[in-house]
Amino acid sequence: MEIPYQSLSADALSGIVQEFASRDGTDYGEFEFSLADKVSQVEAQLKSGHLSLLFDPISQSCQIVNSREWKSNL
Repeated sequence: MEIPYQSLSADALSGIVQEFASRDGTDYGEFEFSLADKVSQVEAQLKSGHLSLLFDPISQSCQIVNSREWKSNL
């Protein structure tokens, strides 16, 4: 289920975003970005609606996904 990122505490959102941004495979292209830069980019994409925050009640976990791809699979 999709949850508004604004409904999370700042600490909870920060932890989810940092975990997502630090995953292997998040570096693409010819430029490398610091973790802080990646976190800023993810936060901006959440705010713009390009990324969505999903919660799985069975696993009690959150994930960040591409909004367009996720909504096209509904």
